[in-house]
Amino acid sequence: MAADQPTVLVVEDELAQREVLAYNLEADGFRVLRAEHGEEALLIVEEDMPDIIVLDWMMPNLSGIEVCRRLKTRTETRNIPIIMLSARSEEVDKVRGLETGADDYVVKPYSVIELMARVRTQLRRVRPSTVGVRLEFDDIILDAETHKVSRAEAPLKLGPTEFRLLSTFMEKPGRVWSREQLLDRVWGRDIYVDTRTVDVHIGRLRKALTQHGGSDPVRTVRGAGYALG
Repeated sequence: MAADQPTVLVVEDELAQREVLAYNLEADGFRVLRAEHGEEALLIVEEDMPDIIVLDWMMPNLSGIEVCRRLKTRTETRNIPIIMLSARSEEVDKVRGLETGADDYVVKPYSVIELMARVRTQLRRVRPSTVGVRLEFDDIILDAETHKVSRAEAPLKLGPTEFRLLSTFMEKPGRVWSREQLLDRVWGRDIYVDTRTVDVHIGRLRKALTQHGGSDPVRTVRGAGYALG
């Protein structure tokens, strides 16, 4: 998996629809996880937290609406955007889906192009750097599209790993990231890197951010990890 590649979980019991969605998402640069029913979806989320979930409402045993309810009531998963897919086009059904916690609601049959646009809209909220959004924190500006960083209007030289670290921090200022979480997000879940490597690159990031002066904005949280601000 590419380190910056956003992960989408597609939960759909109809194989053909699941594969069409997965094919288009992968072609657009996403890493795709697949689940054919609600129970499998919940297990996958436990093992491999996605950035966004595309979730079918009508599934046997555990419905999409129940999966959504469970995920939105848990602290660890409540902020994962969920796009609900449903053949139910009545206003009352859409309201029920949104009230259960779904972030968007798409009626079947849907346009794949429109659904992809909605995925990117939701992703912009939780992983803005992956869709080319400009991020700002105090006097630091990171332009994900041009891959440039500046501080107090002075350009900064960052290596690719330091750039990904800074993107991660700037997407959620104040959040404390453990070394393991940073390894998953920055290096990728499929790559083995010693956790001490994180400390080395944090040191390089700190040096880069203060190369023209200014205080170090990266905070060490003893026993927990690192945070920006």
